[in-house]
Formats: sequence, C-alpha cells, structure tokens
Amino acid sequence: MSFPLLAIACLLAVTLGYSFTCWLSPFGDCRKCAGMGHAIKTDRKGNAKRGKDCRRCDATGKRIRVGRWIYNRAARTYRAGTR
Repeated sequence: MSFPLLAIACLLAVTLGYSFTCWLSPFGDCRKCAGMGHAIKTDRKGNAKRGKDCRRCDATGKRIRVGRWIYNRAARTYRAGTR
C-alpha cells in the first residue's frame, strides 16, 4: 500500500471515529475545569477547597463538542434555507 493511500485511510478512520463519538456523546468534559464545574483552590494551610464556578461551562462541567457544534450549525442553516 502506498503512503498517500495509507494517509488517506488513516484520516478517514479518524474522521469517522470522531463523528461517531460526537453522535454518541455530543457533550464532553469542559477543558477549563476538567469536568468538575468549578476551580480547586487552596486555603492558607494548603488544604483544597472549592473555588469559583466555571464561567465557560456555567458550572455544569460539560461542553458541546466542536464536531457536534459544527453539525448543529450546518443543520440549522440547511433547515433555514429549505423552509
């Protein structure tokens, strides 16, 4: 198998795998708070305590995946154009 054909096959496998992941689980963990919904802070003694709520995910710990966001935007544009 030639190198370009192998590269195309790998890219196709990665793309299909990611689209399958976005279909099964459209929400992933927030990258800023690591899915916790808040920051971890320490007090003066060094003990961990809850910090402020994450603004990026509104303290849910979940964010919509990039692939699902693109799919939703394309579907919304398609529906608006066919009405």
